[in-house]
Amino acid sequence: MTNQKPSANWLIYGANGYTGDLIATEAARRGLQPILAGRDEDAILRQAESLNLPRRVFDLSEGAPIRRAIKGCRVVLHCAGPFSATSRPMVDACLDMGIHYLDITGEIDVFAACHGRSEEARQRGVILAPGVGFDVVPTDSVAALLKESLPDAASLTLAFEAAGGPSIGTAKTGVEGLAKGGRVRRAGEVVAVPLAFKTRTFLRGDKPRLATTIPWGDVFTAYISTGIPDIEVYMATSPSSIALLRRLNWIRPFLRFSMVTRLLQARTAASTRAPSAERRGQTNCYIWGEAATRDGRMARMEVETPNGYDVTVASALGVVENLLERRTGPQAGYQTPSQLMGSGYALSLPGVVVKSGPTVA
Repeated sequence: MTNQKPSANWLIYGANGYTGDLIATEAARRGLQPILAGRDEDAILRQAESLNLPRRVFDLSEGAPIRRAIKGCRVVLHCAGPFSATSRPMVDACLDMGIHYLDITGEIDVFAACHGRSEEARQRGVILAPGVGFDVVPTDSVAALLKESLPDAASLTLAFEAAGGPSIGTAKTGVEGLAKGGRVRRAGEVVAVPLAFKTRTFLRGDKPRLATTIPWGDVFTAYISTGIPDIEVYMATSPSSIALLRRLNWIRPFLRFSMVTRLLQARTAASTRAPSAERRGQTNCYIWGEAATRDGRMARMEVETPNGYDVTVASALGVVENLLERRTGPQAGYQTPSQLMGSGYALSLPGVVVKSGPTVA
């Protein structure tokens, strides 16, 4: 630990990872003075010295060191994935210490686990708000705004196109998720389906985009935000990628073996290059949303955003600033982004543009 400043009352864990570093750098530019934390002492030291910020080095294998490290913080922003492996010990510590927990996951099981501890969090006065990055802030806002426009909606379809490419960490998390297959929500329940089990075409302007169903976080979170019982999420991708996903359905049982997963993750990491600042600046994302009632009325909305990593930086820091500045706030417990920040939160982020809607027909 070094030169902690009096205002350093929040912590970024995984600060030296790709997304964590983007967030830490922007936080320093804003004068927010987070504590930078992670398990790689050399990397955290270099980063802390470069940004002139305090640091703490610890891993997540034991609870006592985590609790000592986050003591005195009001907020922890957890950026070290895969969150299926790292979220639980940090949530445990935050609940025990009365510290608000945020992360940037998109993993359905992590959302479900945090939601399952909502009553515990309420009793301890803690907000649990996973998914405060591109996963799932823009799509969650679209879902909430569509629900406001069509209160009796019974089904929700969300889709997105994301350009620029993933970081290594995001790509490795995606590989881990393949073994679980696809998921959608039916009659309020999350159900398993094959990978790429449905496809659809969406129009971006006058150009069609082929998309397939994916187990995106909104399959869980959009139901909590809206109560809409039937939910599907699609990602625009190529026909060859869809064909590959469908072939993977045949070997999914083997993906449950950790040795196979580690091999695929290593190969993925070797071929993945995280997007540069220039690449991020040249690429953006597009989101479609449709809500429908049982009698056929529909509400639609389309939103364009900057590159997903830039959205994550702006969104996560906006939530951190909000929690640090609040004297009173929403009820403690599990919160989706739209519950915590309001249905239109994503639309307030830099560079986010509503292309159409929400319109009801």
